[in-house]
Amino acid sequence: MKRLVLAGAVLPFLFAGSLSAADTINAAGASFPSPIYQKWFEEYKAKTGVQINYQGNGSSAGIKQLTEGTVDFGASDVPMTDDQIKAVKVKPLHFPTVLGAVVLTYNLPGVTADLKFSGDTIAGIYLGSIVKWNDPKIQADNTGVKLPPTDIVVVHRSGGSGTSFIFTDYLSKVSPAWKTKVGANASVAWPVGLGGAENAGVAGLVKQTPGAIGYVELIYALQNKMAYADVKNANGKFVKPSFESVTAAAAGMKDMPDDFRVSISNGPGDKTYPISSFTWMLIPSQFSDPAKKKAITDFLNWMLTEGQKDAQGLSYAPLPAAVAAKEKKQIALIK
Repeated sequence: MKRLVLAGAVLPFLFAGSLSAADTINAAGASFPSPIYQKWFEEYKAKTGVQINYQGNGSSAGIKQLTEGTVDFGASDVPMTDDQIKAVKVKPLHFPTVLGAVVLTYNLPGVTADLKFSGDTIAGIYLGSIVKWNDPKIQADNTGVKLPPTDIVVVHRSGGSGTSFIFTDYLSKVSPAWKTKVGANASVAWPVGLGGAENAGVAGLVKQTPGAIGYVELIYALQNKMAYADVKNANGKFVKPSFESVTAAAAGMKDMPDDFRVSISNGPGDKTYPISSFTWMLIPSQFSDPAKKKAITDFLNWMLTEGQKDAQGLSYAPLPAAVAAKEKKQIALIK
């Protein structure tokens, strides 16, 4: 019986090639894609006998562990910088896996209407300049909705997070005040708010706190049956986050760079949801163990074909066909 391990667990592995029982493959990183990664790994186990356990401890943690060499590959919702890539012993390659939406979820008892937010309003809430739910700016986005004078409880991620990068990247594009005072990063100095661990922690805080607002990946709001807002896009349209509106965001991307490091937030199109992003697996370009290389490259090939069929069911968008084809060519660069 062969063995393969991801995220530190020893597990059965039936695969073409020769892995010794001592070989392990460890991975960690973004919580944003954890729901679809878990589904993929269950399906891949059923197909091949390979059980894959993934530690969704945040993008910053994934990059850190990859850099320190404590995992075989990482995962992140934020592309690595040139300096981060240089700090890794073996240059990592970026492989986009799916696209997803970061949504504004809220807990506002007594309000049943779907709320809407412009980028300037969201920035004002997270900068601390909008502190009541019936603030004129929120009311202007939601004509005809009776909003209470409830205090807004702001919730954000507590640690370095790719979801935070997507959110702050978007805010930096739509709000000059946010760009100047806070900026875009996986970890920022939040002006106000409570911190929650990973997407699940933020969703939990919002769900249990009346008056709260937070940002999470769409599937976490759906799984927790939480309200989430329409957001005003670059074309001036309020758009609900969905499989279709994230797909529209992908369609608005004209050219994928050769290294796959790209931001698509606040993209063009009437139907585009503006807080959308790719998420990436960070794969070393060289493995000293040929069995590890084969195991990982075989999984990547499966993910880029069969795996993409699972995206819509979990409210992610599959990769555009041209991007998937380009990634298949990049697999050949792994030595």
